[in-house]
Amino acid sequence: MPFGRRRNRIDRSLRERGVPPEPQHKVREVAETTGPWDSADAPDDGTARIDLGSLRLPAVAGTELRVDVNAQQKVIGATLRYGDSLLQVAVFAAPRAGGIWDEIRADLARSASGQGGSLQEVDGPFGPELAGFVRANPPAQPGQPAPAPVRRPARFIGVDGPRWFLRGMISGSAAERPEAAAALEQAFRQIVVVRGTAPMPVREPLPLTLPPQAAAQLAAQQAVRPPGSPPPTPPGP
Repeated sequence: MPFGRRRNRIDRSLRERGVPPEPQHKVREVAETTGPWDSADAPDDGTARIDLGSLRLPAVAGTELRVDVNAQQKVIGATLRYGDSLLQVAVFAAPRAGGIWDEIRADLARSASGQGGSLQEVDGPFGPELAGFVRANPPAQPGQPAPAPVRRPARFIGVDGPRWFLRGMISGSAAERPEAAAALEQAFRQIVVVRGTAPMPVREPLPLTLPPQAAAQLAAQQAVRPPGSPPPTPPGP
């Protein structure tokens, strides 16, 4: 007997006895979130956001946005400055099932320890995070010897989304004082991630782009840059 017909007869028999039939499809459980957001469930909250491709960053009053690029002028992240504090954000591909923040926290803590820093896991506004100190190299002044590395306060926050992972590093006074961190935490919460449908290896950075106006400004700077000079800093969007 075909399975479909047998299923229908069972359902009809249950209905005749007043028993509701079993649902044919399990209802997908959706976890509530207050941000960061996936593009599929981003709220229509009227927040102005700057489109960097896979990231849409909120335009928060009092903050300055700079994009981070590598030697090939490829955008690899973004930094929000608020007073003397920074929030550096980057987004990566993640698997369909399960998150990668647990593994990344362990890797970050191990790496910091190996470089003379110290990070401990604590509970934060986005769940487990890392807080402590990282080793940093201050910028050298022209004609002066390179200064010795220093230990700077830092927090690493992370959120696992649907096939993406968003990481933020907070440094400066916001890494030690909750009142100083409020604006940057709110900015992190308002980020929208645009994952896309293309398959990508886990932990590979999602592609980021400059807004058209900023890209045009950067191209103009590169066109007049003398040979051998350092690459220009991309303008803020």
